[in-house]
Amino acid sequence: MERHVPQLISRDVSGARGLLDRKDLLQLLDRAVTKRLTVISAPPGSGKTSLLRAWADHSTNCRRVAFVSVERDQHDEQRFWCAVLDAIRSPAPSIDSATPPAPTAALDVDQVINSVLAEVAAHVEPVVLVIDDLHELRSADALAQLENLLAILPRSARVVLSSRRDPSIRLHQLRLADDIAEIRADDLRFTEGETRDLLVGSAISLSGAGVAALHQRTEGWAAGLRLAAISLSGHPDPERFVAEFSGTDRAIGEYLMAEMLERQPSEVQSMLLRTSLVDRMNGELADLLAGRSGSERMLLALEEANAFVVSLDAARTWFRYHHLLADFLRLELRRTLADEVPDLHRRAARWFADRGEIVEAVRHLVAAGDWPDAARLVADHSFRWVLDGQAGTIRAVLQAFPEGASVDHPDLALAHAAAELNQGRVEEAAAQLALAESNVQSAPPARRRRLSVATASLRLALARRTGQFDDVIEQVQLLDASIGDASREPIGLDRELRAVALLNLGIVETWSGQFADAERHVTEGAMLAQAIGRPYLEVACRAYQAFPSTGVSLANARERGRHAFAMAERYGLSDRPVLAPAFGAVACMAVWMGEFDEGERLLRRGWDVVQTDVDPAGAVLLHMVTGMLHVGRGEHQSGLEALTAAVRAQSLLTGVHILATVIAEWLAATQARLGMLDEARATLAGFSTEHQRMDSFALTGALISLAEGDPAAALAVLGDVRDMMPPPGFPAYALVEGHVLAGLAHLALGDRNAAAAAAEAALAAAEPDRLIFPFAMADAGELLDVLLHHETAHGALLADIVDLLRGASAPGTDREPASKSDELSPSELRVLGYLPTNLTRAEIAQALHVSINTVNTHIRNVYAKLGARDRSAAVQRARQLRLLSNRISPK
Repeated sequence: MERHVPQLISRDVSGARGLLDRKDLLQLLDRAVTKRLTVISAPPGSGKTSLLRAWADHSTNCRRVAFVSVERDQHDEQRFWCAVLDAIRSPAPSIDSATPPAPTAALDVDQVINSVLAEVAAHVEPVVLVIDDLHELRSADALAQLENLLAILPRSARVVLSSRRDPSIRLHQLRLADDIAEIRADDLRFTEGETRDLLVGSAISLSGAGVAALHQRTEGWAAGLRLAAISLSGHPDPERFVAEFSGTDRAIGEYLMAEMLERQPSEVQSMLLRTSLVDRMNGELADLLAGRSGSERMLLALEEANAFVVSLDAARTWFRYHHLLADFLRLELRRTLADEVPDLHRRAARWFADRGEIVEAVRHLVAAGDWPDAARLVADHSFRWVLDGQAGTIRAVLQAFPEGASVDHPDLALAHAAAELNQGRVEEAAAQLALAESNVQSAPPARRRRLSVATASLRLALARRTGQFDDVIEQVQLLDASIGDASREPIGLDRELRAVALLNLGIVETWSGQFADAERHVTEGAMLAQAIGRPYLEVACRAYQAFPSTGVSLANARERGRHAFAMAERYGLSDRPVLAPAFGAVACMAVWMGEFDEGERLLRRGWDVVQTDVDPAGAVLLHMVTGMLHVGRGEHQSGLEALTAAVRAQSLLTGVHILATVIAEWLAATQARLGMLDEARATLAGFSTEHQRMDSFALTGALISLAEGDPAAALAVLGDVRDMMPPPGFPAYALVEGHVLAGLAHLALGDRNAAAAAAEAALAAAEPDRLIFPFAMADAGELLDVLLHHETAHGALLADIVDLLRGASAPGTDREPASKSDELSPSELRVLGYLPTNLTRAEIAQALHVSINTVNTHIRNVYAKLGARDRSAAVQRARQLRLLSNRISPK
């Protein structure tokens, strides 16, 4: 009796006849039967019979439909052909006929086939012969005869073959003649909209999310939807039913058992059951789980037979089972082979782990109950997932473990810490790190060193978020010693962990002012990341190479930063937050060199990518450089606001940022220039009460004295300027600014010769790194005017600074700007064409194959003739005068 229930299901429920009129499918079949042959090939329960029934009901009087439904396991060829003949003769054939016509003993098969041909030819209207369930025809002779019949039927006749697999007859001639139409499982699959209409037609109320879930779970399979609709009818909680609906549903299970599993040979059943616990498989993995060879051949045969096996790639090497079939098989596996399940999971875990499929390996280890091994894999690869942009994977994998499992497994606690840190939950991350550290000694000796390094690396990453740089000195020392001699590690320190450790080490050292060590570590990290093919990690390391140090000049650091930007662009990583400090550092160097437009562009990019919760120190840098830019342009109020924001951002860090001293000095200096002398003194005093004063504070003190009209006091505060040293990692700005302030003080005292000497000393100190910003910050135009009447060894730099400060036209000059293009020489026009670009003056000189002094001269002349103070103003004025109209800016 149980064997007949699914048979009724296959006939009656798969297409939901009477509940849903699928007009699109009827039209598709209408178009298909214009061809000589139509093949409908799809899994059981896809709605093939229902479609044919509905189409026959909608047939017009201009054609005759002869419907034959092949009996199950039909071996009798004569019985089959008699059924065909009877269908063609009958005026109104029924596909629900309980008993097919009995064979005619007086006729052999050839005679029956000849009669079929004669009957088709005798009908005036076209005949459409529909043969349903052709896969049940087991007679090779009958199939060969059908193949011959297709070749000799009258041209007006049409044949429709419906089967669970492609018919085993040769169709190449028909395909070559474009005389065959094919309808596949994808054509029969219900859409989400049709699923909703089916439920509405069954008077079932379900939410949009519930409809979507049911459609996704059934994959649009008609029988599955209809069986679900039957169960949903009158159900007290339809939403809960859908949430729990799977292949373990009794009706679904009975259908799949009778229509699919029990119809397979025993070796195929065994393979299906044992491979059901993986979401996808190839022949090798299937052989491993099934314990025998030949699995790929079976999977290919099942796919060709539309037996709920789906190939996942064009080469048909990877497969999966229909969701409902997979659920059903897993239930059967637990019911019949429960003792084998843990070992099957372990086999799958080893196979996936050997091929780098760690998420799958962890899932199977957890399913096997091997939590320690699963925890180790998660910890070993958590860094990799973060680097691959799959940080969410850590959280998803950790959900497979029981709550509280990390208490006994330091590996798991470490993975939890990485997941919490990635979400910005620093307190939770710190708690998990503490748990991991407390359990390190209980770990196997072979893993202790790796766990210690991983924990220390995460400690540094946590310090990046909180600014607790002073609190992680022990981790810095541990990592420096551990990763500096990987040869002591008997099993080898994972290269990705080592690279991440080098990055975190370098970042903390950067913000702690240990620039030489930072440069060494991030360079090593970049080289290692390049060797192991980790572009994100390499870009992150190279971004932190954009900081100058005693061994890296301003020019070299700037070039390194540009290299990091180019690499990020090449790998599609230009929007990553890790680039924010590099944008800030290179912008800072552009501001130092007086290239304010370039600095502004880089700052915009930095603010676009920065994430203050990920890298608050980077945000401090961006605030500071923004303030520098405003001050350099004479926008002191805006500069004050930006520097005040930098102080606020700094206060959120629990440790002292390397920039704290510089920010305090420049904030006080800006306050002094705005006449806020008391506030300037309070800023310096408030900072110096907790931190050691530096030479740079003397500069602000001198500036305050100058603002108070006491140049002699300013000189006394400055002392011997030649002894001044900048903070670590900064260019010789303190020396330059000290000479500038001394020069302004001498000028205020009327000693022009001393002022000129101080200005010349300032230029000499500024020349190596082209430090223009200190002159702009001090508004040193009046001091530089003194040098215009003296000889100087730094004429080009002097001209550039003067250009930046006030343009080539002196204040009060009533010279009119140029109005004709011929007022600019051809060489000046060539240089003008480069001004709208982002090229520096040195790069323009290189492009034009002239010296930078020549470019400087031409730019000064352009500024003078256009009446412009800076590059932006010159470009704007040139466009107004149409000097740049119809010109293509050089690349």
